[in-house]
Amino acid sequence: MNTLAWSRRALIAAATATIALSGMARADGHQMMDSVHFLIPGGAGGGWDGTARGTGEALMNAGLVRNATYENMSGGGGGVAIANLIANANSSHGTLMVNSTPIVIRSLTGEIAQSFRDLTLVAGTVGDYAALVVTADSPINSMEEALAQYREDPAGFAIGGGSVPGGMDHLVAAIIMQGAGEDPTAFNYIGYDAGGEAMAGLLSGEIKALSTGFSEAIALAEQGEIRILGVTSPDRVPAYSEAPSFAEQGIDAQFVNWRGFFAAPNLPDEKLTAYQDMLAAMMETPEWEEIRARMGLVNIFRPGDEFAAFLEAQEKQIGDLMRDLGFL
Repeated sequence: MNTLAWSRRALIAAATATIALSGMARADGHQMMDSVHFLIPGGAGGGWDGTARGTGEALMNAGLVRNATYENMSGGGGGVAIANLIANANSSHGTLMVNSTPIVIRSLTGEIAQSFRDLTLVAGTVGDYAALVVTADSPINSMEEALAQYREDPAGFAIGGGSVPGGMDHLVAAIIMQGAGEDPTAFNYIGYDAGGEAMAGLLSGEIKALSTGFSEAIALAEQGEIRILGVTSPDRVPAYSEAPSFAEQGIDAQFVNWRGFFAAPNLPDEKLTAYQDMLAAMMETPEWEEIRARMGLVNIFRPGDEFAAFLEAQEKQIGDLMRDLGFL
C-alpha cells in the first residue's frame, strides 16, 4: 500500500506554510485552520461517523484546527449528502465530506446518481482490509484446507457476509475465490442484514466461512471466537500479524475498504492544498495514531491524483466483478 512517507517535520512545515497563506489564524503557538465542517452521509455511530469525528478530534488535539463541527445527513445510500454538497458548492468551501468504498459500488449500480468524479477529491486517509474467517474450533485451519473442502462439495460450503448479494462482503468473497482460481459466480453466498447476524450464522454452522472487515475480525480472533484464514492485504498487518495475507498464500485477492474525504466541486486550488497538507500533517501526529489504533484501521494516505487513480482502479475491479456476477 502507498503509505505516508514524508517526515513529520516536512509535513508540518508544508501545512503551516499553506495555512498561513490561506489566511489561517495562530493560536497557542501553533498555526491552525480556523474551522472544518464535516459532512457525514449516514447516521451516528457508523463507520463514516466514526472516521469523521475521529479525524476532527485528532486535528483539534494536534493543534491543526481550532474547531471541528459535524453534520449527519442520511438518505439515498449517501446520495442525499453528495447532492447537497454539489448543490451548495459555492458556500461549502469549509466542508469536508467523508465517504468510502460504497460511493464506488452505489454509483455503479445506480443507487446514487453521482460518482466520485462529481466532487473534489481531497485524500483517502485510512482503510480496513477484509478477511475470511472460520470459527476457532473449525476443522479448517488454512485457506488451502478451505478450498479443498469447497472443491469436494461446492454447494455445501456456504460463505456468508453482513451484506446482501452484490454487496461488499459478497464482492470480497468473490475476489478471494477468483484469486484462488475458482469461478467467482459459483460459490454459495448467504447474505445477512448485518455483521452480527452473519457471525451468528457462522457460529451456528449455517455457513462455513464469513467474509468480514479485518478490524472486526481482529477483535473476535483475540477473544478466541474465530480463526482468520486470510487478509486482503499485500503483506501481514502489524495490528494482528498472526493472520496471513492471501498474497503470501499465492492468492491474488487484494482489497481495501478505504475511507477518505471529498470537497465541493470547483474548490479553489489553494483551499484544496491546505486541506491535503492539513490531513498529511495530522497523520504523522501521536494524536492521530492514538485514534487510528482505537478504530483498528490502517493508514493509506493518498491525496488528489493518487486518490483518483486508486478509485478508478477500484471502480474497474468492482465493476468487472459485478458484471461477472450478473449484478450489472
